[in-house]
Amino acid sequence: MNRTYAAVDLGSNSFHLLIVLELDGELHVVDKLNERVRLAAGLMDDRQLDPVVRTRALDCLRTFGQRLGDVPAENIRVCGTNTFRKMIDADAFMAEAQTAVGHDIEVISGLEEARLVYQGVVNDVQDDVSKRLVIDIGGGSTECIIGGGDTIRRSDSLYMGCVEYTRRFFSDGLIRPENMNRAIISARLELGSLHRAYKDIGWDMVYGSSGTINAIQNVLASNGQGNHEISLEGLRWLVQSLVDAGTISDIRLAGLKPERVPVFPGGVCILVALFRSLAIDEMIPSSSALREGVIYDLMGRTSDNDVRDHTVRRMQERYAGDAMQADRVAKAVLALGDQALARWGLNSQGNRQILVWAARLHEIGKAISYSGYHRHGSYLIAHSDMVGFSRGQQSLLAALVLGQRRKLIPERVRQLVGRRTDDALKLIVLLRLASRLNRTRSPNPRPNVGMEIHGSDVHLTFPTGWLEERPLTRADLELEASWLSVAGFSLTWS
Repeated sequence: MNRTYAAVDLGSNSFHLLIVLELDGELHVVDKLNERVRLAAGLMDDRQLDPVVRTRALDCLRTFGQRLGDVPAENIRVCGTNTFRKMIDADAFMAEAQTAVGHDIEVISGLEEARLVYQGVVNDVQDDVSKRLVIDIGGGSTECIIGGGDTIRRSDSLYMGCVEYTRRFFSDGLIRPENMNRAIISARLELGSLHRAYKDIGWDMVYGSSGTINAIQNVLASNGQGNHEISLEGLRWLVQSLVDAGTISDIRLAGLKPERVPVFPGGVCILVALFRSLAIDEMIPSSSALREGVIYDLMGRTSDNDVRDHTVRRMQERYAGDAMQADRVAKAVLALGDQALARWGLNSQGNRQILVWAARLHEIGKAISYSGYHRHGSYLIAHSDMVGFSRGQQSLLAALVLGQRRKLIPERVRQLVGRRTDDALKLIVLLRLASRLNRTRSPNPRPNVGMEIHGSDVHLTFPTGWLEERPLTRADLELEASWLSVAGFSLTWS
């Protein structure tokens, strides 16, 4: 088995590629690439991406794509963060970006970003404290997480980042005390809703992740303001040094790389606000971040420890889903998928997983009401914090649950999955048929059902005499054929 893994972190300031080789439980770095794309700086007022930045991002992704050629596809995860979440033309850009890098891009939620950051830091520091606070300042967002061991107690993603804050408060390039104060106060206001809750939970150690925090620590150490830690006293010195510089272009600080200078003031102000609002005494920088967390997450997926399986199981339990019926539908949908997915060009492990997860969750809407339970279930999936799932995976899962019964209306599916509508409709057909074939909820084994696929024409083959003995199932199929025809599918059987 190839134990090479790759993580691509498409941040709001920089794009990062990390390739590692796992040997006997230890990670060995094979390659690292990064480019300061400044995606957030290219997001215009109408939330469209500036053409120059768009080109720069795509060129970077093509470079990454070439380097990923030797890594197994199932061992690669490409994650888009805050700017991808905010981009109004994300679908159009995503199509180009995925072609450039050669892999699907997962736009992850702020809470998923926080989870992955925490996972990366925990595996880096390997301390024995009971509670730790982890902070990551990115280009477009800041993540705060409190946890113990591998368990997260609370996490938040805040809409403040070094690119955004530098552009917002230092757009003229001038660094004045009033600019710094306004930026710090703004960040403290963002923290206003959570600082008390974090203090109530408490922590034993504080760790900082990301380029911003590591750059600040490097500047402080290079100027005699600390060794391996960041203190409030050191930050006060740094704020005064920036004010003394007067302009961003005149910042000259030992230990600060030139490419970091354009977004440095905003990042400093955010960290000062965090120290003040959360009463942090000292922070230890970590060299690990989201991309390392992605690597550990990938390793879990390939060792039957996929966090998404745990998320689905907890959700199924929370809404008291019928586990035995879910298992029957899951088994049936995989049997149908074995015959149909390859013919539809959808034969991937990811699609098989989505089908099984949809089967496990297809009835959770009944916890709200039997009437329209497919709509209730879809809403719960679309609006829950589902650990480990990207936005795209969660939307696809919601679409499958929504489309499982009644008329299959493509426009409703399109509202959830956008350009993936055609693929989603085919997966929905498989889930609908698996559910129909298990409608009686009988514990007796289902017969082997053959399935022939010719484009949108679906033909089922049953054992001789089986369907004739089950008039309810036959009536279900006749109704199903009528509903599927609305979406352009033809269903026949023999």
